Amino acid sequence: MNRIVVIGSVSMDLVVTTAKRPHAGETVIGQTFQTVPGGKGANQAVAAARLGAQVEIVGCIGSDEFGQRINQNFEQNGVGTSHLQTIDDEVTGTAHIVLAEGDNSIVVVQSANKQVRFTETELDQLLDEHTLVLLQLEIPMETVEQVSAYCRSRNIPVLLNPAPSQALTDTLFENVTYVTPNEHECRDLFGDIPLEDLLRRYPNKLIVTEGVNGVRFFDGEMIQHIPAISANVVDTTGAGDTFNGALAVSLVEGNQLQEAARFAVVASGLSVEGFGAQGGMPKRDDVTRRLERV
Repeated sequence: MNRIVVIGSVSMDLVVTTAKRPHAGETVIGQTFQTVPGGKGANQAVAAARLGAQVEIVGCIGSDEFGQRINQNFEQNGVGTSHLQTIDDEVTGTAHIVLAEGDNSIVVVQSANKQVRFTETELDQLLDEHTLVLLQLEIPMETVEQVSAYCRSRNIPVLLNPAPSQALTDTLFENVTYVTPNEHECRDLFGDIPLEDLLRRYPNKLIVTEGVNGVRFFDGEMIQHIPAISANVVDTTGAGDTFNGALAVSLVEGNQLQEAARFAVVASGLSVEGFGAQGGMPKRDDVTRRLERV
């Protein structure tokens, strides 16, 4: 069975909701505060597992209460944790999230996530030709570059979600199979080059998510636009991670990119109707029912 290996960040989200986002130097009164498991790697692993994939998370947590809760959450969601390492002298990473005015602002503190590193022997034991690797940028860039180079040398597909936004080397970009920035990350990566020109430059590779405007990519013949679905928005925090996890699921099932992108758009649209990065992530039946109406 094809499987998804998510190599990435594992964190606890500290989430505040407030009606108004504070400006620099300003204090506002919030409505709620919650701690919920998160981290882009963890979120994408949970999203894929809920959609029925065989998923393994590879990352680092601290030997603290947050780490214990995160481990339990993986087990509850059917994510494999045999490669989730506990770092005794580190704390678990955190993401500090403000939900306000229909959107979110996030500050990530990497902590144990900075320790995600491998030898080539470890990668040999972890990855094979039946794997799709899902990467993000909340772990050391040198690890992302190492894994992507290893995978290209062995024809293992890699889906890179370049978030949070950082500069990518040409080699890294060439080594990965799919790159999925949102519109802001795309602008950070490429500047003011028109989107259609960019998509045509990277057929079936550059897949740009545009929130309520859906997703665009170039299939080698024409620009494909997959529109977003209508949703009752509660929390947008996990939408991008759900998209990436769902895209990986559909791709490992052998679907073409257009079908995979449509599946992922529906999954991400459903995800914003629940609270927390993982709280609204749908199960397979939810996506299947909604696809029938698209």
